[in-house]
Amino acid sequence: MTHSIGIRHEDKYLMERRVPLAPRHVEKLINQGLRFIVERSAKRVFLDQEYAAAGAVLADDLQQADLIFGVKEIPLHHFEEGKTYVFFSHVIKGQPYNMPMLRRMMEKQCNLIDYEKIENEEGRRLIFFGRYAGLAGAIDSLWSLGQRLNNQGVENPFSKIKQSVRYASLDEARNDVSAVGKHISLHGLPAGLLPMVVAVTGSGNVAGGANEILNLLPTMEISPAKLLSLNAEDAANNLIYKVVFKAGDLSQPNDPSMVFDQADYYAHPENYHNVFDRYLPKISVLLNCMYWNERFPRIVTKDFLEKLYAAGEPHLKVIGDITCDPNGSIECTHKGTGIEDPVYVYNPSTRQATMGFEGHGLLVMAVEILPSELPREASLGFGDALLPYVKAIAEADYQQPFDRIELPAPIKKAMILHQGKLTPKYEYISKYL
Repeated sequence: MTHSIGIRHEDKYLMERRVPLAPRHVEKLINQGLRFIVERSAKRVFLDQEYAAAGAVLADDLQQADLIFGVKEIPLHHFEEGKTYVFFSHVIKGQPYNMPMLRRMMEKQCNLIDYEKIENEEGRRLIFFGRYAGLAGAIDSLWSLGQRLNNQGVENPFSKIKQSVRYASLDEARNDVSAVGKHISLHGLPAGLLPMVVAVTGSGNVAGGANEILNLLPTMEISPAKLLSLNAEDAANNLIYKVVFKAGDLSQPNDPSMVFDQADYYAHPENYHNVFDRYLPKISVLLNCMYWNERFPRIVTKDFLEKLYAAGEPHLKVIGDITCDPNGSIECTHKGTGIEDPVYVYNPSTRQATMGFEGHGLLVMAVEILPSELPREASLGFGDALLPYVKAIAEADYQQPFDRIELPAPIKKAMILHQGKLTPKYEYISKYL
């Protein structure tokens, strides 16, 4: 049973230009006998004409499509009876702001497949934008540092870096970061930045993307333990110290007789407490790339930032909260920001934020849709990963009982709704409804 496949126009964010499938993916799938309807969009990174040239039908709406692919959440009034939707729904944590959307899909007896839960047998995600969030987030954090220092009257090499969205390509951005790296190697860093330490939390795809950018600079990776003994007198002025923090570096057991056990930490995070405070005064730029939910300890609290700033101007200049959990692991990330207005200064004493680069306190970059700053590369990479599953999703018979639907195992595991009902794995979400 083959469905007409729709690709929707993204409308949640003004600057959202990504697509789940690029024209080259659509052309391959059409050659396999599938039919595509593409909703017209003036802002999409790929032009309508490119999809038409690939063989897709252009339309003003997707009423003729019964399988619809998107990227971000979909407005309530767009859902149609009995259709199948594939997008990032952001409902698996019971996110309150998306429960009305989930209820509407249930009322309309829709099927929902969520990219976030398409995983292999080991639980590793197979289709993701994470690497591109890390790439754009690291570029934007370095750009933010340069602009903040400029605002404070400090001449610095990072001022030559632009926001990711201002580059025509990822390669162009890499070239600028590499040029800054050469400048640092030859001429050094401003004395007030020494020792310059960039910390990265996490070890997944997001952190991998961030490290790709940092590795274009003259970096020396040191351990968290080594960071504690690092001081300005002994530090080199022509390199950046990079420190990668994993779960065991961030939290320790409440019982001092116990050693950190990662499996136990994930199972019982309430038995652990944050120890990242000891490192934070030594860090210049923090790139937060880790997964977090409310069960786990925060790594940066408002209380600690207030104490840190009360003691004088700290070394910490910028937090790039790439994972962007508002009021989450970085408590002063009080909201996600837009690409067009990406940063704010958080004042730890007043606990208020001012958009832009001016003001007393800590600069926070917390763009919600960082991969959309590199829309072409991000869409191509995402579509390459999604491509092998599209035909099976299109040919599945969703009228069958859930246990009889023939889908690849990773896709079936990611099916949150079937005919408007939560599938067994996701029945826990009902308590949030």
